[in-house]
Parts: sequence; structure tokens; C-alpha cells
Amino acid sequence: MNLTRFSVAPLHTLTRTLAAVAMGRELPDLVITGARILSTYTERIHDSREVWIKAGRIAAVKPAGTALVLHGKGIKTYDAAGGLIAPGLVDPHVHIESSMMTACAYSEGALLNGTTTIFCDSHEIGNVCDSAGIEWMLEDARQAPLSIFLTVPSTVPATGPQFETAGGDLTAAKIGKLFDRWPEAVALGEKMDFVQVAMGDPRSHAIMAAALKRGRPICGHVYGREFVAAGAASGITDTHEAIDREIGDDFLENGVWMFLRGGPPTTPWHSLPHAIKAVTELGASPKRVCICTDDRDADDLFLFGLDWVARQAVVAGLPPVTAWSLGSLHPATRYGMDGEIGGIAPARRADLVLLNDELVPQCTWYGGELVVKNRKITPILEKALSRPYRYPAAAYKTIKLGRKRPLTPALPAETVTANVIRTALPGIILFHEKVRLEPTTSWGEHFVNHGLCFVSVIERHGRSGAVAHGLLKDFGLREGAVASSVGHDAHNIIIAGTDEADMQLALDTLKEMRGGVCVVQKHRVVAKVALPIAGLISELRAKAVAKETTRLKKAWTAAGCVLPYMGFNLIPLSVIPEIRITDKGLVTVPGMQQVPLFY
Repeated sequence: MNLTRFSVAPLHTLTRTLAAVAMGRELPDLVITGARILSTYTERIHDSREVWIKAGRIAAVKPAGTALVLHGKGIKTYDAAGGLIAPGLVDPHVHIESSMMTACAYSEGALLNGTTTIFCDSHEIGNVCDSAGIEWMLEDARQAPLSIFLTVPSTVPATGPQFETAGGDLTAAKIGKLFDRWPEAVALGEKMDFVQVAMGDPRSHAIMAAALKRGRPICGHVYGREFVAAGAASGITDTHEAIDREIGDDFLENGVWMFLRGGPPTTPWHSLPHAIKAVTELGASPKRVCICTDDRDADDLFLFGLDWVARQAVVAGLPPVTAWSLGSLHPATRYGMDGEIGGIAPARRADLVLLNDELVPQCTWYGGELVVKNRKITPILEKALSRPYRYPAAAYKTIKLGRKRPLTPALPAETVTANVIRTALPGIILFHEKVRLEPTTSWGEHFVNHGLCFVSVIERHGRSGAVAHGLLKDFGLREGAVASSVGHDAHNIIIAGTDEADMQLALDTLKEMRGGVCVVQKHRVVAKVALPIAGLISELRAKAVAKETTRLKKAWTAAGCVLPYMGFNLIPLSVIPEIRITDKGLVTVPGMQQVPLFY
């Protein structure tokens, strides 16, 4: 049997069978007994229960021991030994490509963390390979041992050709075709261009219309309280960009689902402790609140999964059952799938997790199959993970560089003012500073005096070959260079460095790997992760990618970089304040004004 989302038959084909099992006329395939049940429907924990499973679905929840009395010892059982059985987690907003893994590889980390369903916005591969790349990932997802649904990328490119060069251009017509061809395309992905939405941009609203006229909800990406009402008025009904309690409260009052994003505290993704205060301090109901991960490095996926986010919600003041509901029933309800996933009740998929009292997953059942036992994957999951989708040859040919060009700006011969990008943790917002540079004989003096280093963005989609130069402040890189082909969202190459030679070596390394990330120190590559699929994704299994990522992060930190790797990748993302650099140069946000490096 191939273990995929399709392993469980549609409910309409099983209703008579499930009813017969519930009434005791037929045997269940499996009974999980001796359990406490976490009910996301009533937010209570019920002692001494058992779950009857048939054909990958739940047939009944009964008092513990019922099956033994009714059917005797001939049935297959699993003794939960008083553990807590909860519904599998449902992540409402994920970018698989950020993990640097295929959908199949990603499944391993997700299932180990008790996540059985995700809603993926694959705008990263869409920005590189257009709709073809999205369809490759959908094929990958269909073969993965995880329920993966698509929120169709809405903003490819994230802004427009005057601001950046992307490899993809998803028009309203292309998006409509994706909806019509792929049933798992259940929503329109995050509308990154929130300024254009608010200002009534025709292209942006035509894309939203393609979703609305098909009855698909629209996911949001809104920065700034002044844009909330316009986004909601345009049909946006969720967002994961609540960064504090005030804007979180605005979202909820405007009828917008709030996704609390949790992530490693040292990264830009941990806004949950602030936004959750709309509930814990301002008294808003959590009924339209979910938790999500958004982006995860490969190694962080194993350490900071959605289960960790649920536990962080408990730390922030929510009852444990409510916190788990935010990661299961609530996202299922948001996407209209609460009759299929998100709770433990008859007819639902048997996507279940056995938790300890600290809400740490110990076992996971996916479609009634035990895929994680005692925090280790089982043979049935190992078999599924060993048969990944093979991406086509075109996916490996996306680093298309132009002629060699300087990666650093010329040293000013006279006094100038530089528009500088100042970095600061957690790294989502970058600050626009103006630094006066007096004439000097070397860049090194400016670096020491002002805490600067170079940053360049190189167009890599075979369009212009353009190179844009900038200066980073407080990034911390002491020498050498760091480089990535995952510069959000157009996914051009971004390189920071202190000298031309090391930056060129970093660029050559990315080209040789067909995409990836690397750290160069003293004219030598000291760490790298190859990402040959679209310059975004590794071919390796999850733990192998995680191991490479851990080594990369150690080298990254040793080089002095204050901003973590994933924060570095956001530097070109020209939809987040205050200043960004793309292959077209420096742009201020939300004003969307292009500014020169020197004036």
C-alpha cells in the first residue's frame, strides 16, 4: 500500500461500513484503548476512552473496554496506557520550500511532531519556475505520506517588474487554471502586495477575483493597522502577520482569522507571544485564532514544530486544550474541512497523536496507520519516504547568471550620504538609515567606523543578469562572505561580504551547486548546503538536510552574522518595511520608492 493522502477512501464510500462498526455489527480494524481523549469540540479531556478505527477513519469513540466486551480478544488493539489522544495537528500556513526539503522529505519531520495536514503556499518555487514549478510540487505532495493542500500563490512576483525580477509571473488566468485543475488548491495564498490591494491595483484585484468567483477564501499578508480594513474589504479572511496585540485585535474585529506564528525565538518568526495578547489581555475570543509555523529550516522543523508552537501558546496563557484546538480544529474550520480533520469523532480521518502530559507527541497515526511510535518512524513510514517524487530536469536548471559583473560598489571619491540597510533582531523589519561617508582609501575604514559590509543581489533567472549593490549595517560579518539563492521572494541570489574575491567565490559556489547556501572565510568555502531543485530544495532526506543546515548555521554564527540565515533571506523581500534591496536596487516600504545607494 502506498501511504498518501489518498490511502483513506472518501467518506461517501464508507458510511455504511462505519455505521456498522459503530453499532457493533462489524469489527474495527484497530482499537486504541486505555486513553484520555482531548476533545477539540467541547475543549474537555475525557478519561478512560477508546477509539474505534475502520478503513482509516474513526467509527466511534467508546468507554474503554467496550470493544473487548463486544468482540472479545480477536481485535487489534493499541494500549495508550492512560496517555492523551488528540487530533493530528493542522498547519494552516506553511512554505515547504523554506525547509529546503521536498514535500516527501518534509513529511518525516511533520509526522514526528504530530502534524498530519498542512496548507502550503508554494510561492517560492512559483517565483522561480512559474505555474510549472507549482504543479511539480503538487505532484510531489500527492506522493507524500502527509495531507498537503495548496493555497495558490497570489503574488508572483511579490511586487512588480519595476521593483524586482522573478522567474515566474502568475497572472489571474494562470491562477484560475490551477484552481480548476487541482482539487487540492483550496484557497488563494497570502496576498503579499498589501499596499497594492489597499490602493486598488487592477492586477492584484483580478487575482483575488479569480479566487472569489470560485468560492475560494483569500489568505492575507498585512503590515500596518491602516491597511487592515482595506484588506478585509477586498476579501482577505486570514493573516499570519499579527506582530502585536493591537493589530491582532484589529484583524479579529474586521472578521479576519489570526494565525499566531511561532518559531525559534532568535528568528523573525516568533510573533505569537505578542499577538496572543489580543486574547489573553484584550479579551478577544480565540474562536477565530489558529497557530502556524510559516517557515522552518530543516533542523528547526524537528525542534520547533507546530506541537512546539501549541506548547508556546500554553506558556503564553492559554489552556492546553484550547492551545491544541488552535492547531487542529480551528485551522480545519478555517478551510471548511472540520468534518474531515481537526477532531476526534466518527467519520473523521484517523489522524491521531498520542501525547504525554506536556503535549509532546509520542506516537502518530496517519489515516489509521501507526507512522511514529515512541518518537521514531515505523517501517511503513520509512517505506513511503523511500519513494519520493522525481522532479523533472528543468527544475535543476534555474541558476542562469549573466556575464560576470562587480559585486561591490566603487569606493566614493568624495563625501556622499549612503542609504543603508540596518539589520536588527528578530529580523523581519529592516531599518532605513542614512550614513555620511567621507573620502577614504579603502572600504575597510567605512566598515569599521560605521559597522558596515557589502550586500548585493544578483538576478539569476536569465533575464537581465543585473547586480544591485547595497550596504548592510550591524549585520556583524567580520570577514569573507555568505550567500544564498533563496532571496525572498523573487529568489534571486543575495550575497553579503567584506571583499570582492570572497563574494565572487560564494557566487561561483552557488552556481556549481545549481543553487544553495554557503559561507566563505579566508578565501575558502567552510560550509554549504546544495539546493539543486529550483535553487531552493535539496534532494536529501529530512535528517540529512537538517545535519547540513546545522553545520551551516554554526559557520554562519562563527563568521559573526547577527541576523540568522532565514532572516538574511528576507533582505530582498520588498513588501516588508522599511528598506529592501532587490536586483533592481534599493526600495523603501511601504512607500515603494526606489532610492540610490549614494547621493
